[in-house]
Amino acid sequence: MTATPSKLMGSTAMADAEESPLYVTALAKGLSVLTAFGPSRPAMNLLELAEATGLNKSTIQRSVFTLEAMGYLAREGGSKRYRLTVKSLEIGTGYLQTAELIERANPFVQQLNRQTGESCNLLEPWGTDMVYVARFTSHKEMPIHVPIGQRLPMYCTAAGRAYLSALSTEAATSYIERSNRVAYTAHTVTAPEELLGLLRRARTDGFALITEEIYVGDIAVGACVVNAEGQPLASINISVPSSRWRREDVISELAPQVVNAARAVSSAAKGLKPQAR
Repeated sequence: MTATPSKLMGSTAMADAEESPLYVTALAKGLSVLTAFGPSRPAMNLLELAEATGLNKSTIQRSVFTLEAMGYLAREGGSKRYRLTVKSLEIGTGYLQTAELIERANPFVQQLNRQTGESCNLLEPWGTDMVYVARFTSHKEMPIHVPIGQRLPMYCTAAGRAYLSALSTEAATSYIERSNRVAYTAHTVTAPEELLGLLRRARTDGFALITEEIYVGDIAVGACVVNAEGQPLASINISVPSSRWRREDVISELAPQVVNAARAVSSAAKGLKPQAR
């Protein structure tokens, strides 16, 4: 997946924005350079950046020069490859430090972590993904490391399905149809009708549960955070390894606690509105 400016917004919204005299193309291109880096591309030269972003070499040269001068990029040793610097964290941490939902949710997510001893997370939607915005980790064995800012698909994650279950059937169907529904494991559900059935079950249960649909050996349970109007804002989830937990025990022991935490956050965030996605 490339990090072209169109990836920063929906394609329709992007096309409309580009027609506006307020749209700054150079800024959009610079941001696409920053967002091109990731676990599979931690360092890139100019040619690799051009391929990753879809921008021409001349634009990449100017963008990289500017970002390096501002301190967001740095050369890797004496090579011609570039990496993000610590300064680039300012862009993401600014949101974490100012988001009202995170501030209101953190005490409850931390309390859930203390009660269960397991990794507890708050995730917000963006596009067809859920993004980790708060995380309290377990001191127990956890084979999977998920950092703040990590994006995972809605359709095959507990947090995502919990969020989708709080939407109307029409809205949830739209999200599912727009998702790139790949099978991450042999257990991943990708068929739209089957997914809609799982969402109906989540509405009835008050939580969503997945078993090894995105990571082998992982069981996760999630519940949606809503405002006073019932609009979904985020989801809380707990992820545990199947080496320590059985599915039925997650349902009986962890699911009720996740649901209670989500309700507590919903009460604290009842006056908030969903962000524009």
